[in-house]
Amino acid sequence: MTVGYLTLGALDLEKACAFYDSVIAPLGFNRGAMEGGWAFYGKPDSPSIGVCCPPYNGQPATPGNGVMISFRADNIEKVNAAHLAGLESGGTMTDGGEPGYRSTTAVRGYYAVYLRDPTGNKICVYTQS
Repeated sequence: MTVGYLTLGALDLEKACAFYDSVIAPLGFNRGAMEGGWAFYGKPDSPSIGVCCPPYNGQPATPGNGVMISFRADNIEKVNAAHLAGLESGGTMTDGGEPGYRSTTAVRGYYAVYLRDPTGNKICVYTQS
């Protein structure tokens, strides 16, 4: 199975783009062209994430309970850089704590941080050694 794209609603597209621009840059991704209130992040011919404002049904965007998007980084330094950039651009910490190794996961060497974007959507940036 191949994932085509995922979408996240945004209450304020400008704030959401500032957050994702800064978090995704250390991971080697850039935002593509914006069209019709959508901003897509990813590499050509690979899964992407679309941030939209407003949602198609015209209702305010809300974060999904139990929904999380994860971004894999090449190394710990990139996880830490994405974490700091996310906080500096309007993101907030979750109850997952500071970046670090997670001992509760079955995956050894799993180093991660969890953030919320300006709308409240939960993301994870991680690397694995």
